[in-house]
Amino acid sequence: MPETLLVLLAGLAAGALNAVGGGGTFVALPALVAAGQSPVTANASSTIALVPGAVAGAWVYRRELAPVGPASTKSLTAVSVLGGGLGAALVLALPSESFDAAVPWLLAFATVLFAFGGRLSGALRGTLDRPLAPGPRTVLVMQFVLAVYGGYFGGGVGIMMLAVWSVGLGIDSATGNPMRIAQLAAIYVSATALFLAISDARSSPLVLTTMVAGAVAGGFGGAHLARRLPARLLRAVVLSTAVTMTVLYFLRG
Repeated sequence: MPETLLVLLAGLAAGALNAVGGGGTFVALPALVAAGQSPVTANASSTIALVPGAVAGAWVYRRELAPVGPASTKSLTAVSVLGGGLGAALVLALPSESFDAAVPWLLAFATVLFAFGGRLSGALRGTLDRPLAPGPRTVLVMQFVLAVYGGYFGGGVGIMMLAVWSVGLGIDSATGNPMRIAQLAAIYVSATALFLAISDARSSPLVLTTMVAGAVAGGFGGAHLARRLPARLLRAVVLSTAVTMTVLYFLRG
């Protein structure tokens, strides 16, 4: 019973974090490991569990979705689905030790990029004497790389998305948050299909369904909360989550 309660609370927190600013994987994964799952199975289970919460959050934001730069919403979503599926295939086919060692550094890079993205974007615009304006193909390539990472591990992928969009396209966190949640849902859906078919995630149905229930409630409630937060406060929440995740990942390593 204590393990079930832990998983439920972790699901609530993970769903809410993903809706507000990202970082749900870091809450969900340790809780599932504490409940007795292996790290690889916990990784698959956390991805599966966060799908309904991400979909619930995307539904709340459905009327606020805006294209990311020159790329259409349909093409961006298609790329996220493909990348998420490939990332999930890699986690099932390759050893995770080398990538796990790189995760803290990836998170540190994303955190710095997000924290100073606005200034960097402005400096680059001044240097180039024109606004940064990547074409649709460049935007889709960047999104594909992020989606592969999201399907493989997922920790901080939402923060990385906002960081890349901030620097490359000048999109602030409040404007980009609805599309971030929608793309998280797309990445998780394709990864989940593969994890359900091949991984051992279904071996603990009670743990999985408990996490799913918590993530749905947290994602729905968190999305409503995020819509009411001022842009500056939302950025502070995202940045605080990013710094905390990065430090904890380095300490864990």
